[in-house]
Amino acid sequence: MQYSHTQQGYVTKISLLAAVILCVVIASTAGGMPVLAKSAVYGIGLMFLVLAWIFGSLTVEVDGEELRHYFGPGFWRKTYLVHEIEDVTVVKNLWIYGWGIRLTPHGWLYNVSGLGAVQVHLQSSRKFRIGTDEPDALKKAIDSIR
Repeated sequence: MQYSHTQQGYVTKISLLAAVILCVVIASTAGGMPVLAKSAVYGIGLMFLVLAWIFGSLTVEVDGEELRHYFGPGFWRKTYLVHEIEDVTVVKNLWIYGWGIRLTPHGWLYNVSGLGAVQVHLQSSRKFRIGTDEPDALKKAIDSIR
């Protein structure tokens, strides 16, 4: 493996875990709440917990043939052949693009934290951005094997 880095999305994790705690507090302290409503609130809390696990980190890997990135335990895995990459540029995302998986004016964005990213242009004219707290190192790793 030439490059492998996992960026933690601390704000994402903290926000979603706070939502889990809020759901538990609401469901456990609401005395007159029907059982079905309590179950629904606990279910929503469980959903937030799963989202924190899935979208709490972003891993990017580069080896001799592929660029890969995926969230958490391997969710939304994307793989690109390095020889299909035409150009890589270090960029800074606008804060309004947010985190997660987003369609921006610059193509798809995969991001868990911060504004730093690399923009990848493929030979097919398709472009996308991968958010990272190591944009220069990621660009260098991709450029070194293209």
